[in-house]
Amino acid sequence: MKKFIFFISLLSSLTLAVVGFSSFKIDKVQGFHLEEDEVINYHVPTEDEAESNVVSMKIPYVGRNFIGFRQAVAYKESRGKTKLVNPYGYMGKYQFGKSTLRAVGVYDSQEFLNNVALQDKAFKALVAKNKWELRNEIEKYCGRVINGVEITESGIIAAAHLSGAGSVRKYLKSNGRNGFKDGFGTSLRSYIKKFGSYDISNIKADANAKASNY
Repeated sequence: MKKFIFFISLLSSLTLAVVGFSSFKIDKVQGFHLEEDEVINYHVPTEDEAESNVVSMKIPYVGRNFIGFRQAVAYKESRGKTKLVNPYGYMGKYQFGKSTLRAVGVYDSQEFLNNVALQDKAFKALVAKNKWELRNEIEKYCGRVINGVEITESGIIAAAHLSGAGSVRKYLKSNGRNGFKDGFGTSLRSYIKKFGSYDISNIKADANAKASNY
């Protein structure tokens, strides 16, 4: 009788666990999606990542690859809001300025705001273009420590997204003395640190990168 009661209790517990798991679902976050050729790389965060609130961000955590880099930048820039226009006129989930959009071949701001796929293509194109612009700096400075932060390729590219390639070049050449902050007080150094050590090697440097090519 005791064995029978034990097995009945065990069976009930297993049933409840299966039902509970099957009813669990991950909410979709507006502005974030994967393209058809992209795969989520689930990743258990390190202790340092947990301390830096990576886990607490309400975005899909997709690892330290280009997808994760793209999503993290979008969250930082706009919380993933694809139609956001800030007080300085920067647009979309990656907060592009009009001149930067033109540089990657996008001329219709309204179309850009209404087209999530175009925003992602523009971001890829800008990464490729900044990789080309800063190819010498990436080769020369990666692995060095400036202002207490290790320089990595993804950190350099994120900083270029914030301030432009020229400002990043000045910062690195001055060994961190020539800094930059945007209109909200966000520093170039903070982007180098926050977005460091992502593997974005699948995006190749391209001086003529256009959104239409991605």
